[in-house]
Amino acid sequence: VFCAPDKAGRAEDPLKVFAREKGLPVHQPKSWKTPEALELMKSANDDLCVMAYVTLFVPQPVLNAPKLGTIQYHPSLLPLHRGPSSINWPIAMGRTETGLSIFWPDEGLDEGPILLQKKVEIGADETLGDVYFKKLFPLGVDAMMESVDLVRAGKAARVAQDHSKKTYESWFKKDVAEIDWARPAGEVYNLIRAANPAPGAWGTVKGHKVDIFDSSKVSGSGKPGEILVLDAIGMTIAAGGGAIQARRVRGADGKKVAAAEWAQSVGIKAGDVFAKPAAQSSK
Repeated sequence: VFCAPDKAGRAEDPLKVFAREKGLPVHQPKSWKTPEALELMKSANDDLCVMAYVTLFVPQPVLNAPKLGTIQYHPSLLPLHRGPSSINWPIAMGRTETGLSIFWPDEGLDEGPILLQKKVEIGADETLGDVYFKKLFPLGVDAMMESVDLVRAGKAARVAQDHSKKTYESWFKKDVAEIDWARPAGEVYNLIRAANPAPGAWGTVKGHKVDIFDSSKVSGSGKPGEILVLDAIGMTIAAGGGAIQARRVRGADGKKVAAAEWAQSVGIKAGDVFAKPAAQSSK
């Protein structure tokens, strides 16, 4: 079993833990570009390599080392949404459909031939967590097992991707999850859904940074970022053409709490206004 190198301060890779429990050898090369890494893969003498969420570059000789090659899981309908955050971005863009691809990786970024694909619906109120944990993760396990069976039977497809239709997005990090309350309420809601549970869409009000998680799109009008209502149900914030009702948030202490509880703890009240995003404020 091959895993990514351990990271300081983080729990061990569950795959590594499982492999050790089963008495399987575990290898964690820091790079796949070395002759030693290639020899390590060759020495395994495997029939097939299965990859998922691999962020290190893997050269073609390593991919070709197993007798039947290498297949990889990617959580989008390739060639759409190539890149490392391919679940977040379709939600942020307001897409109503996504899916997963099992493909034969090459040295390009998510460019190899497709073995199979599965589609899933993105519900209007579904979050990143909903789409991944309830749909793409379990369906991905089934799809990978189906793919292994097809490879074993010599029936695995290799359908070239239409590169003219490709899209690519980079990491969906904290900097892209800052909320611009002047944007249409639907766009703001999509951003919040795409960042829930991570990295958390956020804003700043009276100097207090807050991540917004559970929320709804509601009616309302006011200055962009203005807190219109603050009650036991949540904190309603004006956006373009509507408003967002934030129910669960996370403040500086790192704990997720009810929006009203957080607001009371830091002295936020109705009428206060969220700051413009840093990029706008600097203009």
